[in-house]
Amino acid sequence: MASEAPAQSYGFRHVLYSWSHWWQTDVVGTVDQAEVIARRREECGLTARYLLMLSMSAGIAILGLLLSSPAVVIGAMLLSPLMGPIMGLGFALAIGDFRWIKQSARSLAVGTLLSVLFCALVVVFSPLQTVTSEIAARTKPNLFDLGVALFSAIAGAYAMIRGREGTVVGVAIATALMPPLAVVGFGLATFNWTVFSGALMLFVTNLMTIAFTAAVMARLYGFRTSLSERQTQFQTVIIIVAFVALAIPLGISLRQIAWESNATRQINAAVGDAFDDRARLSQIEVNYNTQPIQVSATVLTPELRSDAERIIARATSRRIGAPVNVKLTQYRVGTDAQAAEVAQLAAAQAQREADLQRAEELAERMALLAGVPDSEVLVDRDRRRAVVRAKPLDGATLEAYEELERRLSKLEPEWDIQLVPPAKALPAIAFDDEDAMTDKGAEALGLVVWAAQRVGAPVELAGPDKPVEAARAALVAKGISVVAEPNGSRTHEVTASWTSPDKATDASGDGE
Repeated sequence: MASEAPAQSYGFRHVLYSWSHWWQTDVVGTVDQAEVIARRREECGLTARYLLMLSMSAGIAILGLLLSSPAVVIGAMLLSPLMGPIMGLGFALAIGDFRWIKQSARSLAVGTLLSVLFCALVVVFSPLQTVTSEIAARTKPNLFDLGVALFSAIAGAYAMIRGREGTVVGVAIATALMPPLAVVGFGLATFNWTVFSGALMLFVTNLMTIAFTAAVMARLYGFRTSLSERQTQFQTVIIIVAFVALAIPLGISLRQIAWESNATRQINAAVGDAFDDRARLSQIEVNYNTQPIQVSATVLTPELRSDAERIIARATSRRIGAPVNVKLTQYRVGTDAQAAEVAQLAAAQAQREADLQRAEELAERMALLAGVPDSEVLVDRDRRRAVVRAKPLDGATLEAYEELERRLSKLEPEWDIQLVPPAKALPAIAFDDEDAMTDKGAEALGLVVWAAQRVGAPVELAGPDKPVEAARAALVAKGISVVAEPNGSRTHEVTASWTSPDKATDASGDGE
């Protein structure tokens, strides 16, 4: 027995030695490292062709995102030249060539900045500035995105080392980089911090993952380093720490996704347990962005149960450890003789599912435009009404918020959309020499009416007597609480400002 252990140890060492010999001789030994490095250096230069192709790729990508067209976005990936400098950065890290690192980093930095600014310029002059599903998909990075970048980098590095690089490899790299970079430009142009920060996080994650993976692949294939052993160990530690630093926040995001997936299974099971085997779950919607969690389900059952909502809510809360509010719709169905009824119900449910999906997409767009989480958007699907309170944005006026609401309303004409702006400064209402409101003054008055209706705060007016009274009457007719302070001035403007509810109440009492 004692002799078996040394024999097994010898056998393992022999297999390990054979594999190592095969790798060094038949794999690493067949790579022309000088040619690979020379080719990679050549593609890292900051050339006019590189900048032109990158700009065109960014322009196509942002147009595809605005149009929510995956085919157009793929077209942008075919043009993107980002593979050259980013893979060059990885190879330069592997061999410790700091001059090459500087060259690659410079090309990446200039190209990234140019792409973001070019995309932002396209968005500024574009009539479409709505957050589409393609844009929203690039604002919430998770561990799966890290996996996409990792596999793309492995494929790209292998193809380059073995001399088989081509358009397909470039598309793989561009998949992870160009779309989120275009979304960064969109967030910059629309002053949407949620979109900007989420897409930037995704871009940086993919960029570092691809560069570090390329460095590891190059080292595995025997690319020699000019660094000392201590410097090489430090380089390895830096790469590992960077991967861990990226994986932690993305892992937290993926953990939330996994929890929601498990919670959905538990909810489905709880709904099924509340009915007998003849019942069928037709449709279920779960909103995890509210407190408590909102569950809407439709069940086709031969027997209606009045206590089903209470039973399901209690069972679900116990299983997932979070409060749940259940809204259950039950349809009585019979046997095969009622197939027509079931078909009608199925058609109705299909329409309802489409309406629910449309409402969720609308809520997501409103949240991104307002710069708030999805949970802060109030959606009443029955009345087709959606309300969100926007965060203050630097440089954004009331006109900007009104324009955002107007664009959303045009996209969803069947919905009553209200974007509540922050209490920004109100415009002055202009009158002419005969105390008649000018066209510009009418526009300003309309903006005051819109802002007051959304904010829900009273307005104070000051200026010449007759113009103040005319503006006050127009606001009161719209149901707005007004404090009038005529001062007999000789100007032709009525200044409008926000005031406190108490002052408006006192003014109303004085008027009575």
